[in-house]
Amino acid sequence: MAGIMSYFGGRRDPKQSSRDAIVTIRQQLQMIEKKEEYLQKKIEEEVKKARANAVSNKAGEPPASSRFPPYRASATNALRRKKVTEQELERLQNTRFQLEMQVNVLESASFNAENIAAMKKASTALKDIHGKLTIDKVDQTMAEIQEQTQLANEVSNAISSNTFVDVEIDEDELKQELADLEQDELNDRLMADHVPVHHPAGPSRIEDKRQPTAVEDDEEAQLKELQAALAM
Repeated sequence: MAGIMSYFGGRRDPKQSSRDAIVTIRQQLQMIEKKEEYLQKKIEEEVKKARANAVSNKAGEPPASSRFPPYRASATNALRRKKVTEQELERLQNTRFQLEMQVNVLESASFNAENIAAMKKASTALKDIHGKLTIDKVDQTMAEIQEQTQLANEVSNAISSNTFVDVEIDEDELKQELADLEQDELNDRLMADHVPVHHPAGPSRIEDKRQPTAVEDDEEAQLKELQAALAM
């Protein structure tokens, strides 16, 4: 359908047109290569004929009155045909070179066109992504982010600060209260460590009268140990 439209003057796709031209030129190059092979073989054949007739045949040597022997005429004609064929081969090689250059130019142009089309699509995509975004809007957004970040830091600092900074506290009263608590704790531990000993009635009353002194010494020793432990 594209070929019919192009034939009647319709709009052609540049890519398709470039591809068709490249295909046509490559086909022509193949024909030229075959023609070059044919001409090269023809030149070799004419060289063989010229060599074959370059040496006179002793048995068939013409009379001395003959100015240009037939065998030499055949060799000369073969050389003429060789020269003509070489000239044709040279022109054909020049044509092939020009066609190869055209193929390279077309391929390079097609490649560049595809690159330009790809970059154009990328540019359009970037425009769609950015939309109405401008550098001023970006700066404004970054400034707002920085402002909100600073506000968040200030709020965090305010929350984590000491709430009772302005409250008046009597340090001496705190020390006395702490000392009372330590004393209460020592008394509780002493009471918990003291276990009463049961003694039977009778002759052991004398020993019971001496026991409180030993118990008091033991309690005093334990009190000192607890005080030393708390001091550490």
